[in-house]
Amino acid sequence: MAVQSWFESLKASKKTALIQDVYVHVVWNHWPSKSIYSRPVFMRKDTKTSFQWRIRNLPYPKDVYKLSVEQTERCCIVRTTNKKYFKKFSIPDMDRCQLLLESSALSFAHANNTLIISYQKPKEILTLEVLREVKKMKGSSDGEVDCKTQ
Repeated sequence: MAVQSWFESLKASKKTALIQDVYVHVVWNHWPSKSIYSRPVFMRKDTKTSFQWRIRNLPYPKDVYKLSVEQTERCCIVRTTNKKYFKKFSIPDMDRCQLLLESSALSFAHANNTLIISYQKPKEILTLEVLREVKKMKGSSDGEVDCKTQ
């Protein structure tokens, strides 16, 4: 049995080698399909005044999207009129405070193939967040804030 050199094994594989001087550049013959990169990606990014979700890779125009609030399931629903995308998501912060969802607080924008969904935070949640911040910055009796540095 003969031992193949690294160059012969490269030529026999499903890759093509381009040799320039000392460097070897390997070019794949089979690229991953585009469907991996074109699937919608759902992520949450909150701001100070609103809960915000971003759904990347949605190429449809703005008038195709419909947002609604489902009170019985305590969730928001995003759907397209062409029935190409459907997503249900809840707001855990609202569930924790046992607050009802309001459709008037829900809004959306579409830019660069990204759907940005915003839900305005209610006053109850805003006050809770302010109280948490104050608790973090709790100072000593003489008014100085304790800074933890190393």
